[in-house]
Amino acid sequence: MSTETPATQSASAATAPPNGRKVRVFTKVALVLVSVIAVLLGVVAVQPTDFRVARSQSMAASPAAVFAQVNDFHKWEAWSRWLKIDPNAKGTYAGPTEGAGAIFRWAGNSEVGEGSMTITESSPYDRIRIRLDFLKPFEDTADVEFTFEPRGDETFVTWSMSGQNNFLGKFICLFMNMDDMIGSKYEEGLASIKAIVEQSPDSENAPADAAQAATGN
Repeated sequence: MSTETPATQSASAATAPPNGRKVRVFTKVALVLVSVIAVLLGVVAVQPTDFRVARSQSMAASPAAVFAQVNDFHKWEAWSRWLKIDPNAKGTYAGPTEGAGAIFRWAGNSEVGEGSMTITESSPYDRIRIRLDFLKPFEDTADVEFTFEPRGDETFVTWSMSGQNNFLGKFICLFMNMDDMIGSKYEEGLASIKAIVEQSPDSENAPADAAQAATGN
């Protein structure tokens, strides 16, 4: 028979290691974390898979003059905002100088990463399509398109990028506005093209050159 009195039992309980309480607290914290992760995963899962970012700009130049700035990757250095982010980035060219099959590869800092662009379609002076392959900081592929619409004495240029977000892409979009981030670079690039073609003497002769190219004269 135990001779321990109620007072002794209370004293023993008070001096016992609080392992039981620690386990209960840990269990509650773990359940909260699991719940938060589950909710976050659910939110990520329902984010849109398809994305498209587009910006447009009217330019006082012919479609041929603007088309020439995009159809040759060598000319992108003068107007592409992406190529100015890392001045030390390394770029190489492959394939034809311009048009379908032309390739530009780059490797730079963490902001620009590493990847390549390949012109997959070049339709003078209407449309250019490019496959954009990212290698770093993560692998992904997107489709880029430029369209050139004549409007009187001007050309309405639209630069767009479309593709599909994988799970990581959806997660990133929760914390970053991709439309603003990419769109702002497109706006700067289009403004630079506009400045180039509107100041170039070639823009004045481009309509005649385009007509000669179309008729074969």
